[in-house]
Amino acid sequence: MRRLDLLSLIAVWEFITAFGAPISISAVAVLIFPDVIDPFIGPAIPGAIFGLSVAILVLLCYIGLAIAGGIGLIRGKDWGRILSIVHAILTLFFFPIGTVIGILTIIFLIRPEVKNDYECQR
Repeated sequence: MRRLDLLSLIAVWEFITAFGAPISISAVAVLIFPDVIDPFIGPAIPGAIFGLSVAILVLLCYIGLAIAGGIGLIRGKDWGRILSIVHAILTLFFFPIGTVIGILTIIFLIRPEVKNDYECQR
């Protein structure tokens, strides 16, 4: 497989994870506002609302990181390669598929020939 094809696959993986994160945000929002589903549960605990709000903020940052990394990778920017490495490190926690893809992505993006291609295009 050519290098450009692998970079495109990495960018597609980043976009897939970015667009899958709103599902997680929806699940967290349901936990914050349980009255939406069952009005008999009662009000949520304020500490839980704060903690889950932080979780939503983290997921929104993750979406931004994944989209920016994918766009930068497609455009051939060095910052896109670096953001993609950070994204790959974060996807290591998505066991088992994310772990495998994250390891392969890190191995590919830190190779000297890939790094040199991006440094030449600054």
